Amino acid sequence: MAADPVHWAPFPPDLLDALTTAVLIVDARGVVHFLNNAAQSLLAVGRAQARGRMLAELVRDAGPLEAVIQRALQQGEPIANREIPLMPVLRSDVQFTVDCTASPYGNELALVEVSDTTRQQRITRDNVLLSQLGGSRLMVRQLAHEIKNPLGGLRGAAQLLERELVDAGLREYTQVIIREADRLCSLVDNLLGPHTPPHKQSVNLHELTQHVYHLVRSEAPEGVNVVRDYDPSLPSLALDRDQVVQALLNLARNAVQILGQTGRLTIRTRAMTNVTIGTQRHRIVVAIAFEDNGPGVPPELKDTLFYPLVTGRAGGTGLGLAVAQDLITRHGGLIEFESRAGRTVFTVLLPLDGTPT
Repeated sequence: MAADPVHWAPFPPDLLDALTTAVLIVDARGVVHFLNNAAQSLLAVGRAQARGRMLAELVRDAGPLEAVIQRALQQGEPIANREIPLMPVLRSDVQFTVDCTASPYGNELALVEVSDTTRQQRITRDNVLLSQLGGSRLMVRQLAHEIKNPLGGLRGAAQLLERELVDAGLREYTQVIIREADRLCSLVDNLLGPHTPPHKQSVNLHELTQHVYHLVRSEAPEGVNVVRDYDPSLPSLALDRDQVVQALLNLARNAVQILGQTGRLTIRTRAMTNVTIGTQRHRIVVAIAFEDNGPGVPPELKDTLFYPLVTGRAGGTGLGLAVAQDLITRHGGLIEFESRAGRTVFTVLLPLDGTPT
C-alpha cells in the first residue's frame, strides 16, 4: 500500500530529467517522492506510479540503499557506497550493479544519486575472462608438451612388450597401458582445442540451438524441464557450425548435470546492441543464454571457473567450460556468466559480421 507523501520543494524537474544519472528523492521512512527520467528507466516504473510508495516496493532487497539514506540523514552529510546490487521489482530478469550517493535535502529528505556501473563492471569482468583464457592456453601448451612426450614413449614400450609376450593374459595388461595412454593423449588434445581456425559458413542460429535442445532434452532426466525462448528475428551468422555446437552443448550439458534430477533449463536467444567484448565494441551481438534454477556456482570457483581442470562437480573433468570459452573466443565472442542460488545464466555473445565500431 502506498504511503502518504509529504510536501517538499522540488528541484526544477527539467534540470533533474536532463541528467543521465538516476535521481530519487526519498524521506526518512523510505517513501519515494520523486524520480527523474533516468530513475524511471532504471526501475521500469513511472513517476506517478512510484510517488508515495516505499522504496522496498520498487527495489528487491532495498536494505543497502536504505542504509545509505539513513546514514546521510543521521550524519547530515553526503554518504556514498559503491557496487551495490540493485534488482528492480518490475524488472525481475535483470540485476544491476550501482554506485549510490545520498545527500540530505530539505526536511528529512535525501537526494539519492544512483549510477549504473553494470556495463563497466561487465567490461572489467570480460577483460579478466580473456586474460584468464590467454594464461590457460599457455599453461595447457606447456602441460601438453610435458605430458605427451613421455606418453608416446610409454605407449611405444607397451607395444614392443606386447609383441614379446606369449601369454595372452599378460597381453591384456599391455592393452590396458595402451588404452590409458591413448585416453590421456585424447584428454590433452581436448585441452588444446581445435588445431585449425574456424571454418565459417552462414548458419541459421536457431538450427544450431534446436540441435542442442533436442540432444540435451533426450539426455536430461525426466524431472528436468528444458524449455526454449527464441527471438525469431535473429539473422544468420558466419560460424563454424561444429565448433559452436560443441560449445553450446558443453554449456547445456553442464547445466543439466548441475540440476541433477529436477529443475528447469531455459535456452534463450536475443539480439543486443552496442556491446563491448574485450576492447572491441560491436553494434549488434547475438546472445545465447542458458539459464537454470540450480544451486548456483560455488563462490570459491567463480574467479577460476573457465580454467582447465577446475570443476565443482564430482566426477567432472573441468574441461567443458574451458573448451567452450576457447571455441567461442575463436569466433570473436565470449561466454559470460552470473550466478546466485536459484538462478545461473551462462551467456554466449557472438558478434555479427561487419558490426565492430
